[in-house]
Amino acid sequence: MVHNKMHSSPKALLVSYTFPPTGGAGIHRVLKLAKYLPAHGMSPTVLTAQNPSVPLRDESLLRDIPPDMPLLRARTLEPGYAVKAQTWKTSSDKGGAWQTRVLQRAMSGARQLLLPDPQILWQPGAQLALARRLAGADRPDVVFITAPPFSQFLLAPLIRLARGTALVLDYRDEWSTLRQRYEMVAGDLPRIVGDVLENRLLRLAHAVTTATEAFRQNLLARFPFLQPERVFAIPNGYDRDDLPASLPVPSGDRLTVTYAGTIFRLTSPAGLLGAVRRLNTVSPALGRLLRLRFLGRIVETELPGFAGTEALGVEQVGYLPHDAMMKEVAASHLLLCLLDETPGAESIYPAKIFELMALGRPCLTLAPEGALAELVRATRLGDLLPPRDEVRIAEYLARLLTDFREGRLPAQAPPVGIERYDRKALAGEFAEVFRRAIAWARA
Repeated sequence: MVHNKMHSSPKALLVSYTFPPTGGAGIHRVLKLAKYLPAHGMSPTVLTAQNPSVPLRDESLLRDIPPDMPLLRARTLEPGYAVKAQTWKTSSDKGGAWQTRVLQRAMSGARQLLLPDPQILWQPGAQLALARRLAGADRPDVVFITAPPFSQFLLAPLIRLARGTALVLDYRDEWSTLRQRYEMVAGDLPRIVGDVLENRLLRLAHAVTTATEAFRQNLLARFPFLQPERVFAIPNGYDRDDLPASLPVPSGDRLTVTYAGTIFRLTSPAGLLGAVRRLNTVSPALGRLLRLRFLGRIVETELPGFAGTEALGVEQVGYLPHDAMMKEVAASHLLLCLLDETPGAESIYPAKIFELMALGRPCLTLAPEGALAELVRATRLGDLLPPRDEVRIAEYLARLLTDFREGRLPAQAPPVGIERYDRKALAGEFAEVFRRAIAWARA
């Protein structure tokens, strides 16, 4: 009887704090999984936050949600994103009246209590919604939790109470890296609590998926109790439905170089912007031929690096809906992928890299040695330079602009082996992992 149920249409509950109409980073992995799982014989349902505290919305992503897919939305107790942003700004202000200093200490203490991350305030609503789903007639065969935020992994004990329901934990990023470098909570407490939680929660998973092979290897090295045959590296990818039918002709008056995605510490363009300044100092005539566009949100900590660059052809376009962003990226002479020299970056590649592959435009990647550099070389995606080497980047831009001035456009052979990253095919890999996890849960 179990065998027949597994081969009819297993039910998969996908848990993601963010989901359309929320936009921005991390959305597409679970969205495309929900879109394509039915093609692989699985019935998805999504559990997400009803009122997520996020900076971006993108209504264009709603078209990818299967019209008949159940969508469960549970409220979070978090304040709105504008309130959080103001809190961060206040806590970073220097000096001020004694009332401000007292408020800063109070906010710092409050952040210390929100462990492992502020999204833990979604847990009451998420736990209740999950409990109802597990107790109902539509009880899932497998629950897939994608993170960050990693507080979502706290749903794992409840899932394990439902005998026969499989649990799959998904790492879009490394929890350890976020704890050490990128979370906004200072001090040792987040690291200590996070280390203990990660160890305990991983023991509850029937299977684990990671976005890179480097993440997988790091998990196996850090947690020897994990069985290698139950930890799977399934990358992000591209959706052919998102690609324009044909590539538009870029504007001919200047060389258009485009970056799409969030600019934050991990994707800092400091080296690139320094190279643009250097180029304009050495050869202002060539510099005037450059149009460098940034499509996406730029966090406040990175904005000072852009000061004065508007006069050098640098444009801060801001966030665009995904469909509009793809059209703008396609209408470029050269695409840009950024990964700064930051501890932990050697295991990472930005999810946007796969859409850049699929577009087929020439691409420049600024990244340190590591997973991203290896991926660029393996797929022959394009040129690769160290992200902080201003001299080499400036020389590279000067050569491109000289060719452009003489009527020669950047050219590149199509990348190789990118079929591996088709979102529909990747959903099939997830479906196979889910089926294995269900079998392990019922064994």
